[in-house]
Order: sequence, then C-alpha cells, then structure tokens
Amino acid sequence: MELDRFDRQLLNLVQEDAGRTSEQLAEQVALSPSAIQRRLRRLREQGVIARDIAVVDPGKVGRTTIFIVSLQVERERPELLAQLRSWLAAQAHIQQVFYVTGEADFVLVISAPDTETYEALMSRIVGEHPNVKRFTTNVAMSVVKRGLTIPVPPDSGGQET
Repeated sequence: MELDRFDRQLLNLVQEDAGRTSEQLAEQVALSPSAIQRRLRRLREQGVIARDIAVVDPGKVGRTTIFIVSLQVERERPELLAQLRSWLAAQAHIQQVFYVTGEADFVLVISAPDTETYEALMSRIVGEHPNVKRFTTNVAMSVVKRGLTIPVPPDSGGQET
C-alpha cells in the first residue's frame, strides 16, 4: 500500500492520541473530517493501523513491576518455537515478545503486580516448555520512556531520525 503525505500525517497523529475526533484531526491535516474518516477506515481495513488501544497507567491498576526477561531455548525446531510463541502470546502478564538474535532467543516484557506472580509465570513457562534452556531477569527500577509509536516519515523516501 502506498501512503501519501496525508496518510503519514494521520498515522503520526493517531499514534499520539487515537481518541482524537476527525474534526480535531482535520484541524491539523488539510482534509475534511469525512476525508479523514475514509482514510482512517482504509488504513484499518488494509492493516496499516493494526488496532486502537488505551494506554493505562500501570501504577493505578496495581501492575507496578516490569520484568525484562531474556529467554534461551535448547533447540530452535520450528514446531517447538511455534508452540512457545503461541503460549507466550496468550499470557496476559506478557506485554511484548521479541524473537531476537544474539545470546537470547526471546526477549519478553512482563508486567506483574509482584514477584510471586512473576515467579509463578516463569515456573509455568519452564514446566510446560522443556525446550526452554534458561532465562535471565532484569527488574525495571523506573520507566524513562514507554511507547509503541512507530515514527512515520513525512514522505515515502525520507528517514526519520
């Protein structure tokens, strides 16, 4: 899908706040509110916008501990990796999963209310997936930045810095 400058502007704006109305967006993009609605619908239908979410303050809902976990597997057999990926994706406490290069095979971002909850989750991973060789855990002391925004360059050839 080819994105024009209006699409790119809209993508940057809705990533900042998906709750903006088409009228509010039209004030920043030189299009009518109805044109904004059509473009956003098309971007959703074509999968460019994967979903609209609310960003919740974890401290206000009791999930104040963030664990960054490096996970190693014994063997990288496709069927074993597929089972593990599916299991990881289904766990509510696991916010993000990255399949990575380097010493670890996966990096996980886990939000849990306490270390007991985290420990129980990791015991389940190891118990249900014998292919997991080892894991290391880092506990986030504070959050400097949190986000999922993907910078969209203003034109198709530009690079965002």
